[in-house]
Amino acid sequence: MSMTPETPLPPKKAHTMRPIPVLIFGSRWLQLPLYIGLIIAQGVYVVLFLKELWHLVTHSFDFSEQQIMLVVLGLIDVVMISNLLVMVIVGGYETFVSRLNLRGHPDEPEWLSHVNASVLKIKLAMAIIGISSIHLLRTFIEAGGLGNTGSRTTSFTETGVMWQTIIHVVFILSAVGIAYVDKLSNSADVSHGKHKADHGAHGH
Repeated sequence: MSMTPETPLPPKKAHTMRPIPVLIFGSRWLQLPLYIGLIIAQGVYVVLFLKELWHLVTHSFDFSEQQIMLVVLGLIDVVMISNLLVMVIVGGYETFVSRLNLRGHPDEPEWLSHVNASVLKIKLAMAIIGISSIHLLRTFIEAGGLGNTGSRTTSFTETGVMWQTIIHVVFILSAVGIAYVDKLSNSADVSHGKHKADHGAHGH
């Protein structure tokens, strides 16, 4: 049985774009200073973290258990905001500006391999809920004696605590709504792809 040699495919021509699409597509690089600014903001948070940590170490024998807990929660808050910045910087740059080409890198984030605008929105919403939870926990600790008539003073009021709790619940409901809409969108895409596949099979 004779086999005919395969005809080599012609090399693909470079896709040329008209000037206006080139300008519009290239405008994405205007976001680069924004991400650089976020990197600088992350550096500021590192300085803040070290400052709070030094404050905790130098007053470790003077602070009460509650004061230590509040400072530690503040440190956790700084770390969670820093994590949020990393997600925005890395995920946003990868999604909206240019590829980072981290495939195969030992330190490539697991979530970056399947990141898109929808996944990034959900992850940011969950990070914001975590940060809000830390703030709410600090508020509850500081306002623990709000209803007592003792000499303890606090800068929180019952109305302020109530509104902070309501805002936290709104954050949670918003994240649930974003995840639900994303699930509906993915289900619609899968159904549309299956319908096209079935239609193509019947066409043959």
